[in-house]
Amino acid sequence: MVSRLLLPTERRAIIGLAGLYASRMLGLFMVLPVLALYAEGLAGATPLLVGLALGGYGLTQALLQIPFGLLSDRIGRKVVISFGLLLFLLGSVVAAQADSIGGVIAGRCLQGSGAVAAAIMALVADQTREQVRTAAMATIGLSIGVAFAVAMVLGPLLASSFGLAGVFWFSAGLAALGLVVLWQLVPKAPKRVSRHRDVVLDRRQLKAMLGRSDLLRLDFSIFALHLVLMAIFVAVPFRLLEAGIAVEHHGSVYLAIMALAFVGMVPLVIVAEKKRRMKTVFLVAVASMAVCLMVLGFVSTWWALAALLLGFFTAFNLLEATLPSMISKLAPAGAKGTAMGVYSTSQFLGAFLGGVLGGTLAQHFGNDAVFYGCSLVALVWLVAIWGMPTPRHLASEVVALDEGTHGDALDTLMERFAEVAGVEDVLVVPEDRVVYLKVDRQRLDSDALARIARTRHDHKGA
Repeated sequence: MVSRLLLPTERRAIIGLAGLYASRMLGLFMVLPVLALYAEGLAGATPLLVGLALGGYGLTQALLQIPFGLLSDRIGRKVVISFGLLLFLLGSVVAAQADSIGGVIAGRCLQGSGAVAAAIMALVADQTREQVRTAAMATIGLSIGVAFAVAMVLGPLLASSFGLAGVFWFSAGLAALGLVVLWQLVPKAPKRVSRHRDVVLDRRQLKAMLGRSDLLRLDFSIFALHLVLMAIFVAVPFRLLEAGIAVEHHGSVYLAIMALAFVGMVPLVIVAEKKRRMKTVFLVAVASMAVCLMVLGFVSTWWALAALLLGFFTAFNLLEATLPSMISKLAPAGAKGTAMGVYSTSQFLGAFLGGVLGGTLAQHFGNDAVFYGCSLVALVWLVAIWGMPTPRHLASEVVALDEGTHGDALDTLMERFAEVAGVEDVLVVPEDRVVYLKVDRQRLDSDALARIARTRHDHKGA
């Protein structure tokens, strides 16, 4: 039986790359709760340009993440990641030294141009076996969630002590530290690079993924979620001030809200996954977000504001956790990487347009209009997903092939896997020597699956 325990090199790779991914996201998110407040000291600042500065990184991320991922296949993962970190560092320095809103926008766009998310995920796949890859990717996902929560707290603390420039200098330091981690902690990448269709985008599958209405609904969902997130941070910091909460205490407020939101999210994730109520929880979360955003437009007391922000971030954290899970369930065998590539691009476009929308509404109609506009987006989102079919609870499995498996043996192998109870979809990729499976774990005959794998290895040894 193949061990699912992490090897020392796998552990080093996962810890290093999860930290690298999280620190990069931390640098991008720290400015969200503070930029609108501190922009008054920047020449030429308007609400629209502040919104553009908040979301500008999303445009360059969306445009460059797929090209960077494909480039990493050609010239090496670490080289591309290093270049991306240098761009992120440069963007942080440009923003830190800026005395105008235009300089901050340029810096944020440069930060986003270091679009190495796909290359990092591909390197994680290069460094891990199929048996532990799901756990490795889950670790990356968890690190992103933690980074967002920490950013909401750390950004206000740094800004209150060192100003907006201090936030960007800290981001530059994170990028420099990331380069050290990449080259000193993360093991050397293997010479043979596989496609890892469960992780990275395959251009040949792109058209098929864009033609799937179920996946497009989820792409629109992450687009709308990050649009709303970016838009409200044009107005939320001012709403906290209006409620009598001083700037230096904003970090404490976000700390309490994010901690409680995480606690509130956990039982809902359990209901969605374990009780198989994914669609119901999904709809309730979007509807709750729409209501919270609408009421945020006219509340004035600090306790009402805190309660509504808690409701919003509980729904936000829940959706951030469950949307990738739904993509994984719906994507065909061997196509999860492509589906996630489209999903991530949608997320970054949402962040960019959210900044533009929030800034436009605040500039022309006031901060209240930001919340009303975002509530309308959430209602449109709710209508778009209302008729979606309930996602089947399928999981992905990857089985390694022997080097000598080819020809008729592949066809026979595919048939044998397809006959196993609980296996719903099979894709054999001979050039990468792997089989991608979609399985229903409640019905899966694990013993039969193990026997097929054991028979292949026994046959090779005979």
